Amino acid sequence: MEKVVIIMGSTSDLDTMKKAAEVLDELGIIYEMKVLSAHRTPDLLFEYIAQIEEKGFKVIIAGAGGAAHLPGVIASQTLLPVIGVPIETKVMGGLDSLLSIVQMPGGVPVATMGIGNAKNAGLMAARILAINNIELRKKLENYKKAMVQKIKDIKI
Repeated sequence: MEKVVIIMGSTSDLDTMKKAAEVLDELGIIYEMKVLSAHRTPDLLFEYIAQIEEKGFKVIIAGAGGAAHLPGVIASQTLLPVIGVPIETKVMGGLDSLLSIVQMPGGVPVATMGIGNAKNAGLMAARILAINNIELRKKLENYKKAMVQKIKDIKI
């Protein structure tokens, strides 16, 4: 059973992060969503991260805006793959979030998606899980075929 955790720093990130959940739903991947802040609830975040592997989760998707420390802080506390989703902000359109997540120091890797692209985070999590899961790999192949067919079906 493949399991993913989706963590966001604030409920205001939910509109973006639910796109990852939609992909995971479509592919039949179990997930849990949490709101935990690297700045406002660090103790709760560390406590939760310490239990993730015991609960059987294999990949973490973390969305954050502004200073966007959440994905990096999580990556510093676990060996599980962390996929960062920069959340669009009013001040810099999400560029601040993107740079905060993508510029992690050596030794603390975070796979970083485009600004607001939680859909790709869900797909990346699925691809990671599909390395050892033939059934999931077939679902991803079908997902890709359907995407190609949708483009072929466009009539202009």
